[in-house]
Amino acid sequence: MATKAPMTMDDLLATQDESAKQITAGDIITGTVLSLKKHEVLIDLGAQGVGYVPRREVGFSRALKEGDEVTASVVDSELDSGYSLLSLRKAAKDRGWEEVAVKLESSEIIEVTPYDANRGGLLVEYEGVRGFLPVSQLSAEHYPRVGSSDKDEILQRLNALVGQVLKVRILDSDRKANKLIFSEKEAIKDGLATRFASLKVGDTVSGVVTGVVDFGVFVNVDGIEGLVHISEISWERVNNPSDYVKVGQTIDAKIISIDKDRLSLSMKQLQEDPWLSEIEKFTAGTDVEGTVTRITPFGAFVQLSAAVEALVHISELGGGSDVDPEKVFTLNERKDFVVLEVDKENRKISLGLAKKK
Repeated sequence: MATKAPMTMDDLLATQDESAKQITAGDIITGTVLSLKKHEVLIDLGAQGVGYVPRREVGFSRALKEGDEVTASVVDSELDSGYSLLSLRKAAKDRGWEEVAVKLESSEIIEVTPYDANRGGLLVEYEGVRGFLPVSQLSAEHYPRVGSSDKDEILQRLNALVGQVLKVRILDSDRKANKLIFSEKEAIKDGLATRFASLKVGDTVSGVVTGVVDFGVFVNVDGIEGLVHISEISWERVNNPSDYVKVGQTIDAKIISIDKDRLSLSMKQLQEDPWLSEIEKFTAGTDVEGTVTRITPFGAFVQLSAAVEALVHISELGGGSDVDPEKVFTLNERKDFVVLEVDKENRKISLGLAKKK
């Protein structure tokens, strides 16, 4: 049996030199927790002495206990007390940046939990590195679709996401600039592509209303954002979309077009068009009564029934092109008219002023 060669004096000295190697600022070292006090944590560094973690990091180290092995960054190799000044937070952050680089390179989906919010987005910490999840990078489910002027509601919606676990991808990172940007949209885009492929124009879908704005209604359809334009909410004239739907409500809608990353939807096309039946009541040459709903430079719009609106063109008012419709009509007044033309194909009815009896 072969015997191990005896250790020479040079070997012993080399071992001793290695264990007693002088540490310098910036080194990453490993040690064992000696004690935890209210204002400090002491770390046994073996032959390299004792490390001191100051008060400002005690909260960060609260989960530690005596005997735990920790990794720390050397801030100052020799304080007046003889201890080395250490930072557990910086070491964790250094490791965190290394992890960030790996996840960015692999495009891996990770889970984060926002700890705060502002009007621009969510504040996130990942592996000790603080980053940001902009509003523009939120999924359709979480995007705060509110009026552009209602900043308080935007912040309220974002605050509701604080503490929730979100799946994201790292969109951009710059260690020197201390910049780390996350994206929830990127994390779900692969699944969205599959869902988009399964949809076609004409399909009926269900979704949850995520926002009601002046020009329409935003809907989350299984993670895909859809928009019901104000003109597609109802067959009747819609002045305020919030009179028809509320945030959180589940609605059915018909897909009328598929854009790059959004569905255009229609609620009214799932209902029978009342115009088709009501228009049968009106024929050219008959007298009708209606309510003036809009006055424009080219004439006035008149509501003849719940679903049928007609136009009195300026040319029917007499006096040539100089006549002012606002001097002829009063908004919301009831007035007698005569039907001049019914164009069913283009959904238009032309009216003239009824002759005075």
